[in-house]
Amino acid sequence: MRKWKLHPLLLTPATLFRITVESPRAPRAREARRMLRVFHAKPLILIGSSLCSFLLCTLGYLKYAPLPKGIIMDPSRILASDGKGLADLVSAGVTRQVVTLADIPLSLQEATVAIEDRQFYAHHGVNLKGITRALLANVGAGHVVQGGSTITQQLAKNLFLTSDRTLSRKMRELLLAMQLEWHYTKSQILSDYLNVIYYGEGATGIGTASLSYFGKPVSHLTLAESAMLAGLPKGPSLYDPLTHPKAAKERQTTVLSAMVHAGFITTAAARAAERQPLTYIRRSAAQTDAPYFVDAATRDLKQQFHLTSDDLYRGGLMIHTPLDVTLAHHVDQIIKAKLRPFPGLQAAVVVMDPQNGDILAYSGGRDYRTSPYDRAQAMRQPGSTFKAMVYAAALDGGKTPATRYKSAPTAFSLSRASGSAYLVHNFADDYAYHNLDMQQAIARSDNVYAVHTAIDTGLLHVIQTARALGLPDDMKPYPSLALGVFPVSTLQMARAYAAFANGGLLVHPHFVSRVTDSQGHVLRRAPDDRLQVLRPSIAAQMTQMLTHVMKPGGTGYRVSNILTEPVAAKTGTTDTDAWMVGYTPRAVCAVWVGYDQMRPLSSLASHVAAPIFANVMEQTILKYPSGGFETTTATGIENVAIDPETGQRATSMCPDRDVLPFRAGTAPTVSCVAHPEKNAPVWERAWNAVRSLFGG
Repeated sequence: MRKWKLHPLLLTPATLFRITVESPRAPRAREARRMLRVFHAKPLILIGSSLCSFLLCTLGYLKYAPLPKGIIMDPSRILASDGKGLADLVSAGVTRQVVTLADIPLSLQEATVAIEDRQFYAHHGVNLKGITRALLANVGAGHVVQGGSTITQQLAKNLFLTSDRTLSRKMRELLLAMQLEWHYTKSQILSDYLNVIYYGEGATGIGTASLSYFGKPVSHLTLAESAMLAGLPKGPSLYDPLTHPKAAKERQTTVLSAMVHAGFITTAAARAAERQPLTYIRRSAAQTDAPYFVDAATRDLKQQFHLTSDDLYRGGLMIHTPLDVTLAHHVDQIIKAKLRPFPGLQAAVVVMDPQNGDILAYSGGRDYRTSPYDRAQAMRQPGSTFKAMVYAAALDGGKTPATRYKSAPTAFSLSRASGSAYLVHNFADDYAYHNLDMQQAIARSDNVYAVHTAIDTGLLHVIQTARALGLPDDMKPYPSLALGVFPVSTLQMARAYAAFANGGLLVHPHFVSRVTDSQGHVLRRAPDDRLQVLRPSIAAQMTQMLTHVMKPGGTGYRVSNILTEPVAAKTGTTDTDAWMVGYTPRAVCAVWVGYDQMRPLSSLASHVAAPIFANVMEQTILKYPSGGFETTTATGIENVAIDPETGQRATSMCPDRDVLPFRAGTAPTVSCVAHPEKNAPVWERAWNAVRSLFGG
């Protein structure tokens, strides 16, 4: 065979291409490449066709399937202990107002669209550009700074979904938003949105919000008012103009700027609206009784039960409380009657079950309508009611009820270096001018005895005891501590005294017993968090000594005739505050009286707390009779008669005898040397005299 040779100059690219193409192997190579392309294309074609089928099916479903049933909840209801309704947590006593789009000013519609979803009229339920923009902004900031939800998505969430932050919930929101767009016009969607969105202060829907914040129908809203309300849904609590006026004003400015940017209003109109002063109204919640209690229970639901405003105002919850409506009504009537002669004088009353902390009755003032300020949780000086903490600390530190100090004007040294002293006086300069035991000092409310006891016990020990009983931890170790100069609240004092009534247990005040859903399923329950903070024997000693306040010579004796059961109590008075706190085994009652402006109390006004206490306590006793306090045997103490002159064990010859409660092994063993038994031998009298010299 003849062989052909090509000259090197003829080996051009074109020549090489022709040789390659015309090679016998070329057809097989082309076929292999074609098969390879077909092999890779088949999965892509299958995936693409599957996606198209899925999308077509989804769109068909969204178009023709019915929307799920909306789950707009009824307002949550607060119930009294007997199951009757106390209040519905709707805004400002205003039931939910549903309004048509024709009633809603165009300025409010435009403000809402401008700030919430500027592309509302252009998208089909989901704004992919908005979602992408929000995602990039959030990633760049490192936290959530923008939301990508459209008005339609927000409507879908409020109508059909919970507030769970899960991917599955978000996907359902997207699909439901598209389904809404298939079934409703933009006007219908905007109208429904404005009627179901939450505006804060318990207001669901723009109709309710308009009445709640401005006291007018929505159709009468101005541009400035519309811009203020349109800014609330993003953060109802954060931008609440009643509690955060500065933040609310800044939000209103943001809304007006968004309206200008969207072309809805001019810059001049925005500036004029921004300058317009806004007048808000405040209304009480829809309550039949105990408005102060309802406010306190609502705070407790947020702080202790960790429920949000959304949960409370839109959750359809049943909130069960321990409030006794009948007793609460009596409390309100007693306060009004006793304060009637004193214009401007205020009072706070707390009645608590000392065994579990249930709040049975609660009032924070004389008239909620004129002043909803809750004085039951205001901090005021407790005066002599604090002495109970001093004596509890003293008993814990080794003092006994027979410990004696002289009742007379006394100067206590504050500093040896400076020579400064703290001069203590009794109220109205009323002194016994002889030694008192602890029980006598409590009954008389002797200031000198209290300061002596606090210093000898240790001021830090007194503070530690007060903290253990639930009082504030900002007290300082000053001698005046014993006289109640550090502020506490009426609720805190009720809690502290409850420990004396229940054997030394610190209980948590319970405004709410349990929370259930509309079907009765328990969602939250008040915890049983009792803590032993005092020895039961010390609580029993305190109880027995505090009952002497209500006996002849005691500071509470003048109102004791009102009571039909024994009551342990303590009075307290400062220049600006009057108190009385006391209890039976089944109820503890704390009463404060004073002026909001810290005005000095007149002599008559300073005596109002005791009759309020006695009348409230008697109504409580009639409803919750206890039969009196436990015997000393059951509480681990023994009653021993003591001669008040010597502080020694009384003999049959002692002219006066005080029966004091002692823990086992702590009562005096030496018989009274001033009044020995008539037939006692000389050696016994001498021996007792020697023992008394050495404290035996």
